[in-house]
Amino acid sequence: MAFKLRPITRLLLLLVALVLPAHGQAQDSDEEEYKPELPEVSIYKAMLDANKQTGWVQFRNFGNKQLIYFTALQVMHCRVSEIRYSVNGDALDKRFPVGACDPQLPFNLPSDDTNEYVYISLAAKEAQTITVQVVWDDGAGSEIIVYKPCDDVGDASCARIKTIKKPAKPLNEPGISDSPIRSTQTAPRGKTFSEPTPSSAARP
Repeated sequence: MAFKLRPITRLLLLLVALVLPAHGQAQDSDEEEYKPELPEVSIYKAMLDANKQTGWVQFRNFGNKQLIYFTALQVMHCRVSEIRYSVNGDALDKRFPVGACDPQLPFNLPSDDTNEYVYISLAAKEAQTITVQVVWDDGAGSEIIVYKPCDDVGDASCARIKTIKKPAKPLNEPGISDSPIRSTQTAPRGKTFSEPTPSSAARP
């Protein structure tokens, strides 16, 4: 015997069939996919201050080379416009390359097989000091810190603060093209090295 729906049941099913698609379409049109947002720059500034004593840069003797690691600063690359530094002076005339930012991984080191975004390689004992300043993506400049190698650093990586300076004058606002948050990034200015280095020296 065939099962027959009552008239009221058929009416309810028809209403459900008409309402559900319309309701589903309304939800789809109202909902937008979540886009990752970067942490506030104040969080990165607090991280920078927390790393001041242990070193924004690290010195290491490796073979017959002296490696200067910028790892602590590169972790903050999503909010950094420039990393300024100078060797054995305070001119801040060099720029360490800042990696492109992925908002999904705001604290990850950039993928880098050449270690270009991790350290510079100098002759043994060449750097007696490294002067460093960070420029944030909001145009503010950090204090200027002069670091020197730890005594008898050996193959370990470390740094000691020699002096702390205040910026002599306000920094210019970085242009939009200088921001590491843009979707495409031009080659970093002031690149001072391109030497392939051993993978065993990649990280301190």
